[in-house]
Amino acid sequence: MSETSKATAGTSSSVSVTIQPMDGAEQRGSTIEAYQMASTTANDSAPVTVTVDSFGTVAHPKTGTTEPVKRFTWRNRAGVTVQAITYGAIITSIQVPDRKGRFDDVVLGFDDIPGYQTPNNPYFGATIGRIANRVGGGRFTLNGQEYRVTRNFENRHQLHGGAIGFDKYNWESHVEGPVVTLTHTSPDGDEGYPGAVIVSVRYELKEDNRFVAVFRAVSTKPTPINLTNHSYFNLAGHGTGHEEIYRHVVSVNADKITETDADSIPSGKLLPVGGTPYDLRIPRELGPAMAKTPSEGYDENFCITKGTEQGLTFVSRTVHPHSGRVMEVYSDQPGVQLYTSNFMPDPNKNIRPRSENAADYYEVTRLEPVVRDGEADLPIRGKAGAKYFKHGAFCFETQNYPDAINHANFPSSVLNPGEQYVHEVHYKFDVVRD
Repeated sequence: MSETSKATAGTSSSVSVTIQPMDGAEQRGSTIEAYQMASTTANDSAPVTVTVDSFGTVAHPKTGTTEPVKRFTWRNRAGVTVQAITYGAIITSIQVPDRKGRFDDVVLGFDDIPGYQTPNNPYFGATIGRIANRVGGGRFTLNGQEYRVTRNFENRHQLHGGAIGFDKYNWESHVEGPVVTLTHTSPDGDEGYPGAVIVSVRYELKEDNRFVAVFRAVSTKPTPINLTNHSYFNLAGHGTGHEEIYRHVVSVNADKITETDADSIPSGKLLPVGGTPYDLRIPRELGPAMAKTPSEGYDENFCITKGTEQGLTFVSRTVHPHSGRVMEVYSDQPGVQLYTSNFMPDPNKNIRPRSENAADYYEVTRLEPVVRDGEADLPIRGKAGAKYFKHGAFCFETQNYPDAINHANFPSSVLNPGEQYVHEVHYKFDVVRD
């Protein structure tokens, strides 16, 4: 595993703090540890801190057992704060300053566990596994044996690990200095996959405003693995909507994309981006660029341009010119899914299920009154009552190529016993001046 700009070694200390229960929830063990890593650098007088409190409780999706959910808050000397919870190893908040020093939360999410468990939650901030993105046909062959996995997308394919993916579990946690490690065990046969898998994600906020995630996994049998984080970003602020997303300027270090069909299942071909709306090698404003795509938005795997022996590589740079906020992504993975929230509720459309037996397929009629059979056309209610709509955020999901297990010409996604899967991603935040 490679990691750039290693933090200066420091000394570790801990102090006792008290958990403040949320919404009257019962709290056992009211004292926890807040860890501080004090840097030895002369100009670095303030530490990176990690504090832990409660984020309510959640029922185990298989046993129904009630489990406490922990929330971790990192803060560095610049005032940048990041929050994550044990449920789904979800990143719930990233607060960064604009060029005038004003802080905003730049990731979409919810205020509580019931929010994250709503049916219309599009995986906000979640850790996705075993397989991020899609498994075509919900099946694959490995070492001569065919496996059928849960089909939770259009009843034909698997999406983001299945009906009960890694994002639906409450992970175990361990805190050491400024590092929080979350772990989850997936049993043999989970969602149809072979082998028992132990997976972990290591989160850390750095002094240079990088938030680092390192995913690891080991397995008892050969099995496909492709983990990612599904954070939704809006550098103008999580609730500012599509108008501000269209003003973001994006560049992606990729000269090819994976060709896909109408269900976003790869054909196995790699298409050059030159002369297409997918050529983001030169920075482009998102609004005009999205308007030129066939679906008026991005949902493609970009094949990162990198040397064969290169580890951590520049993936993308996104700038919100008005606020001056900048986010750069670095990863050791071969691909990244750029997704512009195309399937979030559209405020300009009314949606009605065609029939009770086909609720997953929708009849769309623009600006005509309908009798609502559900709330598919209503906004997602997020943090602090924010309304989240279509194109209100973008995702950079670092990953292997989608459906790699079914394409021999794609980088292998197979994890064998005795091997370790490692996936590292850095989100670096900065500002540009006037």
